[in-house]
Amino acid sequence: MTNVCDELGDSLHPGTTEGSMRSSSGGWKSARLIIGVEMAEQFAFYGISSNLITYLTGPLGESTAAAAANINALSGTMSFLPLLWAFIADSFLGRFRTIIIASFLYILGLGQLWFSTMISSHHKDPSQLQVTLFFSSLYFIAIGHGGYKPCIKVFGADQLDGEAKSSYFNWLMFGSCISVLTTRLISVFIQENLSWSLGFGIPSVSMLLSVLLFLTGTKNYRFSTARGEKKNPFARISHVFMEAVRNRGQPGLDIYNPNQTLLIVPVHDSKQLRFLDRAAISCDLAEIEEAKAMLKLVPIWMSCLVFAIVCAQSHTFFIKQGAKMDRSISPGILVPAATLQCFIDITIIIFIPIYDRLLVPIARSFTRNPSGITMLQRIGSGMVLSILSMVVAALVETKRLQTARDDDTILMCVWWLVPQYVFTGVGNVLRMVGLQEFFYDQVPCELRSIGMALNLSIYGVGNFLSSFMISFIDKVTSQSGQMSWFDNDLNKAHLDYFYWLLACLSSIGLASYLWFSKSYVYNRPNKF
Repeated sequence: MTNVCDELGDSLHPGTTEGSMRSSSGGWKSARLIIGVEMAEQFAFYGISSNLITYLTGPLGESTAAAAANINALSGTMSFLPLLWAFIADSFLGRFRTIIIASFLYILGLGQLWFSTMISSHHKDPSQLQVTLFFSSLYFIAIGHGGYKPCIKVFGADQLDGEAKSSYFNWLMFGSCISVLTTRLISVFIQENLSWSLGFGIPSVSMLLSVLLFLTGTKNYRFSTARGEKKNPFARISHVFMEAVRNRGQPGLDIYNPNQTLLIVPVHDSKQLRFLDRAAISCDLAEIEEAKAMLKLVPIWMSCLVFAIVCAQSHTFFIKQGAKMDRSISPGILVPAATLQCFIDITIIIFIPIYDRLLVPIARSFTRNPSGITMLQRIGSGMVLSILSMVVAALVETKRLQTARDDDTILMCVWWLVPQYVFTGVGNVLRMVGLQEFFYDQVPCELRSIGMALNLSIYGVGNFLSSFMISFIDKVTSQSGQMSWFDNDLNKAHLDYFYWLLACLSSIGLASYLWFSKSYVYNRPNKF
């Protein structure tokens, strides 16, 4: 039985300890409700972000390169802010309160975004007021999203015990992709064919419904903290690092107290990062193991950054690539370029049940691992598919450019883009879900919001790097009258070169990941 304590009750009963519990709380009933909440939020988020590049290059009149750089910067901010919010959640507010506060800010930002598009409907050219309101609302949304995202995922996993958590992350992504697919079909069509204000207003209503749905399950949720009367986890871990530096002249110490109850128990007697053992003079073994658990995540985190750069292309250049192809499905009817992202979601929706119900049991029979394969093996498999998606994208773009240059009146069929979207979708199931589970499972239970925020920050830093790369390459390749790789006329640009560059960088990233993962020793979390 999982030992939990009610984080709301903690504020009313400070003496509540780790051993307190509500045996009837949580379970799949609460987890399914949270998956539904996440689906409503994903409908709102992707209803805004899926077609953002079209709005920036259309009504706001930005260039392709500037729009892509702005989107990557926004995405980076959205993925990086969770670190700050997770610190607040794990140290002070708790996950439940953080979700409520962040959701309120999220809704305010969506409302302001809708208002800014209403202004544009009355003016031919965007005014400075509209542009200011639009971009400020995006970053207001980023602030709310930053607090909402890590906490809702962890809060849902906290409702379950044992191996059910791994299945939860699979079905969380399954539900999210159904919602994302729906919004890309509905919202994108409304935005491009009816009204941008209506297309951005519907996601605002969806987010409001998400919050109301979340509140209906309050009485049944499992509110979990593991700290009890112990000091702040950040203070404990910081103390270990300071003591290790202070005692750097001392020989390595290895003190084991059998009466300690660790939040993280190493599979083997901890032989890695032995320099932190110098802190054993004044720190408990539990505190040292917590610090080691967090520090071991850094190499894995760094080696995944290049794949976040790859992820950024599916909602920027993949869309612009499709816009230059034949998208007609019948006379007078065109498929919106942003709708092509639906193939990622369709792939995920098809592959997750196959993976969870068929491939995992088959793999389990060979490996005896309850999850079929290890988390790091799953992540690595997704990385391989991400590289393949870039290779396919480069080959298709090369063919498209050749077709356009031979005869610019003949457009290559847009369905040639489907393979790169499919590889991206399968890769996301393996890599993204694997990373979520890894950063949830391999951190101290008190710091799981931070763990999930670290996972999200991979994509944040990756988007910033993508934005920097695009700006740098655009500047370098457009010098001396040359044609930029990201010229507004994609028939004169060279996205294929960019895709090949990303494929090469991803191969280097995969090699470093394999090097670090080979020596990684898993932590085994207590059943708390």
